[in-house]
Amino acid sequence: MSETAPAPGAGAAPGAVPASPAELYRHGLRLLLAGDIAGWVGLWAEDGVMEFPFAPPGWPRRLEGRKAVADYMRPYPDHIDLHDFPEADLRIHETADPRTIVVEMRATGRLVRTSDPYDMTYVAVVGYDADGLITAYRDYWNPLAALGPGAVLVESAR
Repeated sequence: MSETAPAPGAGAAPGAVPASPAELYRHGLRLLLAGDIAGWVGLWAEDGVMEFPFAPPGWPRRLEGRKAVADYMRPYPDHIDLHDFPEADLRIHETADPRTIVVEMRATGRLVRTSDPYDMTYVAVVGYDADGLITAYRDYWNPLAALGPGAVLVESAR
């Protein structure tokens, strides 16, 4: 008899094998590609924290709580039409903490306002709780890409 992973946030069913952080992260990427921002935000713990250590002036450096993450991400599809997170560029590294991963990835798509290509590389450090919800997400993206012409990525964040 095969056991399956619970849906993130659902808590582990008796006898179920919890999803690994890597599986949970890949699920989040699928939600983002589908434009399901509400679903992606649903992967967060109520008190989860998102940080942007390299945020340019005028952009948030820290979002505290699921609501703040939701407010930040809500307009994302209006600015970026994601097409892919190429598997060849996706590396998920385990750490000494079994609930923390380091992710290297690339996102491709187009900027909605200008139809210019979108191609961004990221490094993220992501922590999960025992229920598979995101508790911490440090996003080391390239802020210079957000400052270029036509590259308003998440306007409400400014």
